[in-house]
Parts: sequence; C-alpha cells; structure tokens
Amino acid sequence: MKTWREMRGFPLAIRLLLINQLGVNTGFYLLIPYLATHLGEDLGMSAAVVGIVLGVRNLSQQGLFIVGGSAADRLGARGVIIAGCATRTVGFALFALGDGLPVLLAASVLSGLAGALFNPAVRAYLAQEAGDRKAEAFALFNVFATTGALVGPLLGSALLLVDFRLSALTAAGIFALLTVAQALVLPAREVPPAAGSVLGDWREVLGNRAFLAFSLAMVGMFTMENQLYLLLPDGARRATGWDGAAGLVFLIGTVANLALQMRVTRALKERGSRARWIGGGLALMGLAFLPPLLTAAGSGGPDGTGAAALRLLPVLAGALLLYVGAMIAQPFVMELIPAFGRAELTGTYFGIFYVVSGIAAAVGNTVVGWAMDAGDHGGATWLPWLCCAGFGLASAAGVAWLHRLRALPATRTPAPVPATA
Repeated sequence: MKTWREMRGFPLAIRLLLINQLGVNTGFYLLIPYLATHLGEDLGMSAAVVGIVLGVRNLSQQGLFIVGGSAADRLGARGVIIAGCATRTVGFALFALGDGLPVLLAASVLSGLAGALFNPAVRAYLAQEAGDRKAEAFALFNVFATTGALVGPLLGSALLLVDFRLSALTAAGIFALLTVAQALVLPAREVPPAAGSVLGDWREVLGNRAFLAFSLAMVGMFTMENQLYLLLPDGARRATGWDGAAGLVFLIGTVANLALQMRVTRALKERGSRARWIGGGLALMGLAFLPPLLTAAGSGGPDGTGAAALRLLPVLAGALLLYVGAMIAQPFVMELIPAFGRAELTGTYFGIFYVVSGIAAAVGNTVVGWAMDAGDHGGATWLPWLCCAGFGLASAAGVAWLHRLRALPATRTPAPVPATA
C-alpha cells in the first residue's frame, strides 16, 4: 500500500513512466529468456548462429546507449522514449514473423536499438521531473522494474505452451500499447537549444574523470545483479535438483522489493551521505554470495524434499541479501549520476554511464562464467560465489575511495521532505 501512496504523490508523467517500466520489463522478459531455445530447438540453428543473433542484440543496445542519451538531451526525452518503444514493437514483431537469419538479425538490431533509446531517455525524464525526490522516484522505478522482471517470465512460460510466436506477438502488443499511452499522456517539455556539438557533449562527459571512475566502480553492481539470472538460479537448481527452484529466487526478490524498497530509501535518504549508502549497499550485495557457499561446498544431490529445502535456504538468503543491497544502493546511484554535470546533459551522462558500466560488466560476467566452469572441472564449486563477493567488496571500496577524495557530488538533502499521502 505504501508503494501506491508514494506513486500517487508524483506527477502524472512519472506515474506513467513507472507503469511504462513495468510493461517494458514484462514484455522484455516475456520473450528474451526463451529466444535462444526458440532459435536452437524450433528453428534448428547452430549454437554459433544463436550466439550471433543474441550478441547482435546486446551489442546494439550497449554500444548505442550514448546515442540514446544524446538524443534525449537534444530532441527531448519524450520523443526518444516513444521512438524506443515503437522500435521495439517492430523488432519483437519480426521475431514472431521471421524465420530467416536476415530477418532475425534485423529484429535483434531493432530490439537492441530500442533499449539504447528509451533506457537513458526514461531515466533522464524521471530525474528532471522528480526534482528533489529523485531517490524516491528511482526507488519506485526499481519496484516496478523488478515486478515486471517476475511477471514477464511467468507469462512467457504460459504462452510458450501454445507457441513462441504468440509470446513474441504478445510482447510486441505490450510495447505498442505503451507507445500509444506515452504519445497520448506523456507531457512534452521544451528543449533549450544546444550550445555546442554532440561530440563536444561527449568530450565534456568523458573528460569528467570523477564520473568515469564512479562508472567503473559500479561494474560490481551490474555484474552482481546479472547473477540473478545466472549464478543464483543455477545454485537453486543444483541445491534442490528441481528446475522450478530458480523461480523462487525472483519471487523472494519481488516480494521483498514491494515490501521494503520505499521504506529503505526513505529511511536512508535523511541519514548520512549518498556515498555511504551506495558503498554499504554494494558491500551487502557482495556479502550476499557467501551464504550460498554452504550449499556449494556440499557434494551430491539432496536426499528428499526436506534436505532439498534446507539446501535451498542459503541460496534464497543470498538472493534476499542481494536484493536488499540493490535496494539500498541503486536509487542513490541513479540520483547521483545527473549531479556530476550540467542538467542539459542528463541523458548523455546516463547514456555513457550505461556504456561504460555495461561493457565492463560484460567482462565481469565473463569472469564469473569462467569461474563457474573452472569450479565444475576442478571440484571448486565455491569459486564463482567467492568471485562475486570480491566484485561487490571491490566496488564498495572504490566508492569509499572516491568519497574520501571528495570526488562525488554532494546530494545530501538539507532538510527532511514530508511524506505525500
């Protein structure tokens, strides 16, 4: 109930963007987690071709975030958000209608480009509209995004019982509805004329060494969050011998997010600096990978339902700690990014932040994947968990170091903001 009360206290534009993010994540996770299976099993493509299709989608998104951010600054975030949703509508529809490699590659490029457009634009619009309540706005954003990430796979698995194409068309339909809703409801804002060139904007942001150092320090956060889809579900399945155990990881996170996110953000906002809570959240995210070590250290499968439940508990405890750590850190990270530079470059800062962090996190995920393989082959199944804990603690140390150097913007709220009913 508190989440809904908080939501009603924001302007209509922000409320629409929150619902938009619920729809975006629902549509995305309804389709993308099942795409590789469709390409390999339904269409008979080789693993190499499947990797190319998926890689093109990821590269299109990660590499073009900077374009989406600059477009939001110069053309207005509203138009870029609408264009992004419309582009993903077309991309997901192509996944349903095309079986040939050229069509599938085009669908991958369009769906990746769509994410590159609306992800930085949505965050820039949210930051500009929220004013002094950025932390609360991004906390709500996190709640709706997490809920969509749970609903999407559940809906997708049900639709797959009929056909993959039905899943793809449903996802495309969700994005089409979001496009129309944004065009009708999202207010347009006047965009002041830019003083310099796009390249000049990029040079200004890339020349901000404190911002780049902060972006690199966030590598651990993105790497650890990605383990909600790789290491933790794999740990749950190994602990229980049941594929459905992976869904419990997402369920516990969504419930915790709905119940705690706004309480956590509001309580911490008035106590201490942002850097303190970002560092503390990152450290907690790293420590979240230690409880599953109890399961990883075991050998063999569980002996009965009771044993499986006991082996699952450390994994779920780790997932809960990871979600709580993200609840602490993420809203303040999003609040801090625009404070590094001029308000006119908010979109560019978000775009470059996701380029730098995304590329670096891809390297981090490669390291985790290598640790999983090495652990399996060498009998050291604890290795990837320890590796992720190291990422979290290293990122926390990086933020603490930047704070000690006074390199982070001061965004502490000078006076408490009354709650809005």
